[in-house]
Formats: sequence, C-alpha cells, structure tokens
Amino acid sequence: MPLRAEFKMSADSKSNVLCYEGCNFFRQRLILATLSGKSVKIKKIRQKDDDPGLRDFEASFIRLLDRITNGSRIEVNETGTGVFYQPGLLAGGNIEHDCNIQRSLGYYLEALVCLAPFCKKPIKAILRGITNDKIDPSVDVIRTVTLPLLRRFGISDEGLELKVLKRGAPPNGGGEVLFRCPIVRKLRPLNFSQPGKVKRIRGVAYGMRVSPATANRIVDAAKGVLLQFLPDIYIYTDHMKGQQAGKSPGFGLSLVAETTEGAFLSAEMSSNQQGEDPTVPEDLGRDTAKLMLEEIYRGGCVDSRHQSLAVLMMALGEKDVSKLLTGPLSPYTVQFLRHLRDFFQVMFKIETKSAEEDNDQKMGGDKVMLTCLGVGFSNLSKTIL
Repeated sequence: MPLRAEFKMSADSKSNVLCYEGCNFFRQRLILATLSGKSVKIKKIRQKDDDPGLRDFEASFIRLLDRITNGSRIEVNETGTGVFYQPGLLAGGNIEHDCNIQRSLGYYLEALVCLAPFCKKPIKAILRGITNDKIDPSVDVIRTVTLPLLRRFGISDEGLELKVLKRGAPPNGGGEVLFRCPIVRKLRPLNFSQPGKVKRIRGVAYGMRVSPATANRIVDAAKGVLLQFLPDIYIYTDHMKGQQAGKSPGFGLSLVAETTEGAFLSAEMSSNQQGEDPTVPEDLGRDTAKLMLEEIYRGGCVDSRHQSLAVLMMALGEKDVSKLLTGPLSPYTVQFLRHLRDFFQVMFKIETKSAEEDNDQKMGGDKVMLTCLGVGFSNLSKTIL
C-alpha cells in the first residue's frame, strides 16, 4: 500500500466524522477522538495484506478503551478493515485488562497516561502481559520518565504511580503492573526551554529466567562506556525469579539521564526472543549506553519518545502560551501534530535553532522550539469538592 494512503484524511460535513485510511497511527486517532469527543472512521486497514484487517493487539486496545469509557460505540466490519468509533465519556475507576502479547504493556500504558487525568474517577488499572520488549517503551521508562513529565503539567504526585508486580518477556509474557493516576480539572501551561546539563545517569538492568550474573555483565559493559562521559553513574540490578519472572527468559537495560533543570532523557534495549540470534549481555550494555549518548546529543527538554505526550498536554492546557525545546522531531511526533490540527484545530509554531546560534549549547545537534496556545481543555467530569 502506498505511504500516502496511510495519511489520507477527510471529514464528513453532515455528521462531523473524521475519516482516515490505513492502519498507521491507529492509536493516535482513537486517543484524540476520545479526548475531543469527535467520531472517527478508519477504512482500508491492511486491505491489501495477506492477512487483512485489525491485529489482535489493536482489538485488545479497543477493548481497553471501551473499559475506561462509558457509552462508546464501536463498530468493526466483518473483514476487520473498517472501524467506526464514537467516543463516550471517560469514566476511569478500577479496571483489569489482559493485554495482547503481540505488543508490550507500554503500548497500552502510553494511551492510559494520555487519558487518565481526564477521567471521572481516578484510574487504578492492573495490566497483564509483556513488560519489556524491543518495540514499545518499557514499564521502567514510563515510571522514571513519563510520570515526572506529567507532574510538570500540574498532575499531583499523590496517587500517581506505576508498580511492577511481575516482569514478563516476549513471546509468552506473564508480567503484571499496577498503574494509578489522579484526575485534574485543568492542565498547567508549560514553559520548558532550558534543558540544562546532564548531571547523572541512572538505570535498571533486569533479568527474567536467566542467570543472576547476566544483569551484572550488562552493568559492567554499560558503565565502561558511560564513565567516559560522566562520573555519576549508578545502574540497579533487578533479577526476577519464580512467579515474578514471567513465562519466558529475557534481559535488558533501561537508562535515564537527568539534567540540572529536571529534564529526563531515556534509552533502552532488550534481548532477542527465543528462536532469534542470541543476545550477548555485554553487547546489549554497550549498545544501550551508545543509544543514551545519542539521545543526549539530540538534546532538548524531552526525549524523542515523549515528544508526542508533551505536545498533547501543551495543546490541552489552559488558554495560555506554552513553550518546549526538543531535539529533532520524530516522524511519530510530526504526524501527531497533524492529528492535533484535525481534532482540536491547534497549530504549533515551529522554530529550528541550530547549535551554532545557541551560545549555551556547547555540543549537540539542532533543536526545535515548539510554541502553542492551549485550547483550555477542562475535565467536566471531575467532581467539584
């Protein structure tokens, strides 16, 4: 299928339904439809594939949306190549969900993080599945980077947490996490244009159903690279065993760099699945450390993985100007900005800033300054105390 078909969008003037084609950015469209209250119709989902229609993990995501909303109308055609979604009210509350093991829990948690602050009741969600894989952000990155970013928008520390109860590696999973998030009436505007200098790097080397020495080998290899850049390095080891280790063997490393201004940048890698080429722990440690240094070089106040969350919260903030300095925009963020224009009529002013122009920036690549005026999104479901 040609790439341009994946981005095709039109609007039905009679019914105020946004129409898209293709499977790309499926999650973005449903999240923004839920927040904006606009219905969305997605057609031609993998129409020309040998196995057309929705994948199991996408169907699982739709079921999760149905659980945290009240009154949603979801229609899927017989072949699964067409979806109509009319969002209901965000209810929240206590939910349990067995996530499909084609994708990790990060795929579902990223959506919950966007929606949870605007629910009627605080969310307490227990999700089961794969906690760490090579595609989606791990539960460690969401706990150490995503949640601190939410606090910058006025979401209270009290009741905001992510606990890893069990770890699960692909392909069989077996992990379990507890996610809690309070609700807010309005989001605070953001002015975050000074990333600061990196002052320390922390990390977690984890292992599931492997030798306890594996995590230590990862730590030694990663520190061998990072200590050439910074002296303040500490990487914890988290060796799971028994019931807490899930159903498949695996290991990996998650790193977080913290700056003097409170910005967090992340990088992570995990081992290959059974049946693929075996992963050497030392290679994984060194490669993850190099990814961390690359993310630091890209710079900005948020890393490339959290750009879309930051711009969403900026757009939904009070009717005031928000500013954010980032590294080069990822393709995912570029499309997210297009979708924000479709659903909320919000457009960002984008200014590129080269490293030569910035006297304070002694190293690193070009930066992007994002500026927008918030729409004043208000959580009308929040009970007035």
